[in-house]
Amino acid sequence: MSQENVEIVRRSVEAVNEGDIDRVLSFAGPDAELHSAIIGGAEGRVYRGHEGFRQWYADLMESFTELITELTEFQSSGDRVIAFGRIRAHGRESGVDLDAETGWVFTVRRGVIVRAEGFLSRADALEAAGLSE
Repeated sequence: MSQENVEIVRRSVEAVNEGDIDRVLSFAGPDAELHSAIIGGAEGRVYRGHEGFRQWYADLMESFTELITELTEFQSSGDRVIAFGRIRAHGRESGVDLDAETGWVFTVRRGVIVRAEGFLSRADALEAAGLSE
Protein backbone atom coordinates (compact mmCIF):
# COMPACT_ATOMS: atom_id res chain seq x y z
CA MET A 1 0.00 0.00 0.00
CA SER A 2 1.30 3.42 -0.86
CA GLN A 3 1.37 4.97 2.58
CA GLU A 4 2.05 8.39 1.05
CA ASN A 5 -1.18 8.22 -0.99
CA VAL A 6 -3.14 7.01 2.04
CA GLU A 7 -1.84 9.97 4.06
CA ILE A 8 -2.87 12.41 1.33
CA VAL A 9 -6.38 10.93 1.43
CA ARG A 10 -6.52 10.98 5.25
CA ARG A 11 -5.41 14.60 5.44
CA SER A 12 -7.82 15.73 2.73
CA VAL A 13 -10.79 14.08 4.47
CA GLU A 14 -9.67 15.58 7.78
CA ALA A 15 -9.67 19.01 6.13
CA VAL A 16 -13.21 18.46 4.79
CA ASN A 17 -14.36 17.45 8.28
CA GLU A 18 -12.85 20.65 9.67
CA GLY A 19 -14.50 22.76 6.95
CA ASP A 20 -11.11 23.94 5.65
CA ILE A 21 -11.78 23.88 1.91
CA ASP A 22 -8.54 25.75 1.12
CA ARG A 23 -6.57 22.94 2.78
CA VAL A 24 -8.68 20.37 0.89
CA LEU A 25 -7.63 22.05 -2.36
CA SER A 26 -3.96 21.75 -1.42
CA PHE A 27 -4.41 17.97 -1.79
CA ALA A 28 -6.34 18.16 -5.09
CA GLY A 29 -5.02 18.75 -8.56
CA PRO A 30 -6.37 21.84 -10.36
CA ASP A 31 -8.33 19.64 -12.81
CA ALA A 32 -9.44 17.05 -10.25
CA GLU A 33 -12.90 15.50 -10.48
CA LEU A 34 -15.15 14.75 -7.54
CA HIS A 35 -18.02 12.31 -8.09
CA SER A 36 -20.29 12.82 -5.12
CA ALA A 37 -22.25 10.09 -3.45
CA ILE A 38 -25.99 10.57 -3.72
CA ILE A 39 -26.35 12.65 -0.59
CA GLY A 40 -27.76 16.05 0.26
CA GLY A 41 -27.54 18.84 -2.29
CA ALA A 42 -24.69 17.11 -4.12
CA GLU A 43 -27.05 14.32 -5.34
CA GLY A 44 -24.51 12.28 -7.26
CA ARG A 45 -23.18 15.20 -9.30
CA VAL A 46 -19.71 15.49 -10.82
CA TYR A 47 -17.65 18.50 -9.72
CA ARG A 48 -14.55 19.57 -11.64
CA GLY A 49 -11.52 21.60 -10.63
CA HIS A 50 -10.95 23.62 -7.50
CA GLU A 51 -14.10 25.70 -8.07
CA GLY A 52 -16.03 22.46 -8.42
CA PHE A 53 -14.71 21.22 -5.07
CA ARG A 54 -15.78 24.52 -3.49
CA GLN A 55 -19.25 24.14 -5.01
CA TRP A 56 -19.50 20.52 -3.77
CA TYR A 57 -18.77 21.63 -0.24
CA ALA A 58 -21.24 24.55 -0.48
CA ASP A 59 -23.94 22.20 -1.82
CA LEU A 60 -23.41 19.82 1.09
CA MET A 61 -23.48 22.62 3.65
CA GLU A 62 -26.81 23.82 2.22
CA SER A 63 -28.25 20.42 3.16
CA PHE A 64 -26.42 19.67 6.42
CA THR A 65 -25.46 21.58 9.54
CA GLU A 66 -22.80 18.97 10.24
CA LEU A 67 -21.09 16.41 8.04
CA ILE A 68 -18.31 14.10 9.23
CA THR A 69 -16.64 11.32 7.26
CA GLU A 70 -14.74 8.75 9.33
CA LEU A 71 -12.58 6.53 7.15
CA THR A 72 -11.19 3.58 9.09
CA GLU A 73 -10.03 1.10 6.47
CA PHE A 74 -7.81 1.62 3.44
CA GLN A 75 -6.77 -0.53 0.49
CA SER A 76 -4.34 0.45 -2.22
CA SER A 77 -4.30 -0.65 -5.84
CA GLY A 78 -1.80 1.13 -8.08
CA ASP A 79 -2.54 4.84 -7.97
CA ARG A 80 -5.87 4.26 -6.24
CA VAL A 81 -6.77 4.37 -2.57
CA ILE A 82 -10.04 2.69 -1.64
CA ALA A 83 -11.32 3.84 1.73
CA PHE A 84 -14.21 2.68 3.89
CA GLY A 85 -15.95 4.02 6.95
CA ARG A 86 -19.03 5.95 8.03
CA ILE A 87 -20.57 9.25 7.17
CA ARG A 88 -22.52 11.14 9.82
CA ALA A 89 -24.61 14.18 9.10
CA HIS A 90 -27.43 16.29 10.49
CA GLY A 91 -30.06 17.60 8.06
CA ARG A 92 -30.31 21.39 8.02
CA GLU A 93 -34.06 21.57 7.31
CA SER A 94 -35.24 18.08 8.22
CA GLY A 95 -33.27 17.74 11.45
CA VAL A 96 -32.74 14.09 10.51
CA ASP A 97 -29.52 12.43 11.56
CA LEU A 98 -27.72 10.33 8.97
CA ASP A 99 -25.33 7.54 9.93
CA ALA A 100 -24.41 5.53 6.85
CA GLU A 101 -21.71 3.32 5.45
CA THR A 102 -19.44 5.08 2.98
CA GLY A 103 -16.77 4.06 0.55
CA TRP A 104 -14.48 6.23 -1.54
CA VAL A 105 -12.17 5.56 -4.46
CA PHE A 106 -9.41 8.16 -4.75
CA THR A 107 -6.95 8.35 -7.62
CA VAL A 108 -3.68 9.98 -6.54
CA ARG A 109 -0.99 10.96 -9.03
CA ARG A 110 2.21 12.88 -8.38
CA GLY A 111 1.14 13.64 -4.83
CA VAL A 112 -2.33 15.07 -5.52
CA ILE A 113 -5.84 13.67 -5.76
CA VAL A 114 -6.99 13.75 -9.38
CA ARG A 115 -10.29 11.91 -8.88
CA ALA A 116 -12.50 11.19 -5.89
CA GLU A 117 -15.60 9.00 -6.11
CA GLY A 118 -17.99 8.68 -3.18
CA PHE A 119 -20.38 5.79 -2.54
CA LEU A 120 -22.88 4.86 0.13
CA SER A 121 -21.75 1.25 0.30
CA ARG A 122 -18.56 -0.73 0.49
CA ALA A 123 -19.69 -3.01 -2.33
CA ASP A 124 -20.27 -0.09 -4.72
CA ALA A 125 -16.84 1.36 -3.97
CA LEU A 126 -15.15 -1.98 -4.55
CA GLU A 127 -17.05 -2.49 -7.79
CA ALA A 128 -16.04 0.97 -9.05
CA ALA A 129 -12.41 0.10 -8.29
CA GLY A 130 -12.74 -3.21 -10.15
CA LEU A 131 -12.29 -5.20 -6.95
CA SER A 132 -14.41 -7.53 -4.82
CA GLU A 133 -14.50 -8.59 -1.20
